Amino acid sequence: MTAFGAKSTTDEVLNGVDLTGKRVLVTGVSAGLGVETARALSAHGAEVVGTARDLAKAKRALSKAGAENIELVEVDLGDLKSVRAGADQLLADGRKFDLVIANAGVMRTPFGHTADGFETQFGTNHLGHFVLVNRIAPLVTDGGRLVNLSSAGHRYSDVDLDDPNFERTPYDPMVAYGRSKTANILFAVEFDRRHKGRGVRATAVHPGGIRTELARYMKPGELDEWVMRIDADLVSRGEPPLEFKTVPQGAATSVWAGVVANGDEVGGRYCADCHVVTNVTDSELSVLSDGVRPYALNPEHAEALWAKSEEMVGERFDPPVARVAEAIAV
Repeated sequence: MTAFGAKSTTDEVLNGVDLTGKRVLVTGVSAGLGVETARALSAHGAEVVGTARDLAKAKRALSKAGAENIELVEVDLGDLKSVRAGADQLLADGRKFDLVIANAGVMRTPFGHTADGFETQFGTNHLGHFVLVNRIAPLVTDGGRLVNLSSAGHRYSDVDLDDPNFERTPYDPMVAYGRSKTANILFAVEFDRRHKGRGVRATAVHPGGIRTELARYMKPGELDEWVMRIDADLVSRGEPPLEFKTVPQGAATSVWAGVVANGDEVGGRYCADCHVVTNVTDSELSVLSDGVRPYALNPEHAEALWAKSEEMVGERFDPPVARVAEAIAV
C-alpha cells in the first residue's frame, strides 16, 4: 500500500480508487474541508449527500468547486430540531450509506448557547453530530464507516461531564474547543465499540492546520499572533516553523480513513497525516507533534460521555441487538 503523509492530497490518496456504487454523507459542505471532501469523493465515483445550515451557500461553494451533483439536506447542528428533521428526511429516503464523515464544526466561538441551551462548541461539534449520526445509524451499511473530524486541539482539555455548559467554570474559547474535539474522539471510540459487531468501524481524525472559515470567530490579527507564538515555541525546540496545509491536504486524512485505510486498523483510533497516531501521551507536546491524549481514547470515559450525551439531548440510542443478547447471556 502506498505510504501517505502530511502533504498528501485528497486526489493522491484516492488515486486509482473507484467509489462507484458507494454512498457517502458529509456534514458541513458549505466551505473548506467539507466542500473538498465531497468534491473528491464524488469525483471518484461516490454518490455524495451533504448537509449544511445554509443550503444556498453550500450550492455556491460546491458549484465553484465543480461538484454541482452533490445532494443537499438542511441541517443546523446547533439546533436539535433541525438535526432531527434532517435525520428524519434521510431515514424516510431509506437509502444506505457506506460512509459518514462528521466534518462540520465551529472553533473558538464567544460564549454562547445553541438553540437547545448547550454551550455553543460542545453543542454544535459534539451533541449535534451525536444525535444526527445515532439517528441515521440504521442507514449505515454493515461494513460501513464513521469518520469524526477532531483536532490536535483536543489536547487543550478533556471533556467536563460535571459542567459541560460552563455554568460553574470560567469560559475559555480554546478550552471549550478542546472539550468538543475530545468529545469527537470519544464518540468515535464508543460508536466503534457498539457497532463493530456488524463490521461498522468508527475513527477520529486531525486534519492539520489549514486556513479555512473555521477561524472566523478569531479577532483580527489573533490568528497571526497565535502563529507567531507557536513559531517561537517551535524554534525554542529546534523544530521548523508552522506550515499550513492546503485544503486538499487537510481533507486527505478524512478520505484516507474513510475509504483507503483498513477498518480494523483505524477503528476506535485517532488519525493524523494519513496514518494512525500511536503516540498516546500526557507529556508536553508541541503543536506539530504527533500525539493523542490518553483521556481521548479511554473506553470507560467514552461510555460515560455517551451516557451524559443521551441525558443532555433527552434521547437514548439503544445498543445493537448483539450487545443486548450478550448482556442477557451474562
